[in-house]
Amino acid sequence: MPASPDPWFTPDWPAPPNVRALFTTRGVAAGDGASAAPRQFFNLGDHVGDAPEAVAANRARLRQGLQGARPVFMNQVHGTAVLCLHAATPDGATADAAVCHQPGLACTVMVADCLPVLITDTQGSAVAAAHAGWRGLAGGVLEQTLQSFRALAPVHQAQDAINKEAIELIAWLGPCIGPQAFEVGPEVRAAFVATDAGAAACFAAQPAGKYLADLPALARRRLAALGVARVYGNDGSDAWCTVRQAARCFSYRRDQVALGGSGRMAACIWLA
Repeated sequence: MPASPDPWFTPDWPAPPNVRALFTTRGVAAGDGASAAPRQFFNLGDHVGDAPEAVAANRARLRQGLQGARPVFMNQVHGTAVLCLHAATPDGATADAAVCHQPGLACTVMVADCLPVLITDTQGSAVAAAHAGWRGLAGGVLEQTLQSFRALAPVHQAQDAINKEAIELIAWLGPCIGPQAFEVGPEVRAAFVATDAGAAACFAAQPAGKYLADLPALARRRLAALGVARVYGNDGSDAWCTVRQAARCFSYRRDQVALGGSGRMAACIWLA
């Protein structure tokens, strides 16, 4: 996870010039945001008990970082619904992923341990963002997102590039709870292994029937099965772990009980 003087950083991936993206952090100083403890400083969630005026101020600053694009915030429920963004799309629609082909609208997912996945293609014809916690990932949120993306993107390509098979997709995985911190029960492992026996390699057995789950590795398996071979970002190391990177990342699992609350970060992708 790269350093940045702002309360966000730009993903390092070979996206086309017209595709922009950023991932927000919690901020490292009071000047980075308006939220008070335990959601200091750059909390973007309006559903976590933060002062509404603080969230509004933080979202206004985020929009400056988006260079005029409007972030569209969703009501995320750990599901698989995909929202297709248009100019009139309001904040608050219930979905866990978004796709868009119109410039100036940012597909935006909020996270505080779940995995954000950003997607585009080598022609920059459309963009997508998915909120991939284990429930959504096991339930098919990436499959639904890619289906919506592939249906949308060819419409806005040149006639000689309409063949879907010629579209090369690329993805970026943002920070999430890492494989040394994500302890789960056997039901989580079973949910993945039921449809992919090879997913067992992404779980390390622990005492009392528990497992440590590698969420980025599980996402990479899903993306590979969907034909996305070029995946960048989170490699499962501690540098990308929201629990371990306490100075830069919010973590629901780390902070909700210990501190009484946790803020939310956001991953955004848009067409310039």
